[in-house]
Amino acid sequence: MLRTLTALPALAAGLALTTPAFAGNIEEPVIEDPVAVAPAPVVPASPDWTGFYGGAELGYADVTSNAAPSGDGAIGGLIVGYDYDFGNGFVVGGGLDYDFADIGLGGGNSLESVFRVKLRGGYKIGNGLLYGTGGFAQADTDNLGSEDGYFVGAGYEHMLTENISLGGEVLYHEFDDFGATTTDVEATTVQARMSFRF
Repeated sequence: MLRTLTALPALAAGLALTTPAFAGNIEEPVIEDPVAVAPAPVVPASPDWTGFYGGAELGYADVTSNAAPSGDGAIGGLIVGYDYDFGNGFVVGGGLDYDFADIGLGGGNSLESVFRVKLRGGYKIGNGLLYGTGGFAQADTDNLGSEDGYFVGAGYEHMLTENISLGGEVLYHEFDDFGATTTDVEATTVQARMSFRF
């Protein structure tokens, strides 16, 4: 028992001498700076096409027929309409176009105006809308009277701002038995369109 008691101070002294040796070998934990994670890129939302619009269009018309009257020239007028955006990329709408023209058709006749009642449907591509269109058309001439027909076509419209859009449209028109005759008239129009959206 006496040996055990005398050994304790020696053991304590030995531990005291060896502790500094171990203390130098202890490494402090390294705290790394947090890594900044870049936020996920924000995908810009495509514009909402729902609403009324009004504007103007201007372009070129080529008029042909199975008889003598034919010609080409400038055409342009006013447009109004309404679109509905389904929110899944698809847009449908309807509108009215009234174009003025003075296209000589031979024999002292000329195309004076074209009126359209149209439906359109398309798919959004970014800030743009690619669409197909068709509907009722009425052509008016100075001497042959007017005739009802139809048109089909396609176009693209791009939102420049929240309220201003710019686009282009190609339409094919057909009027059978124009002016109570056997003359069938076809017209192709290529027009630029600008709209203000409400």
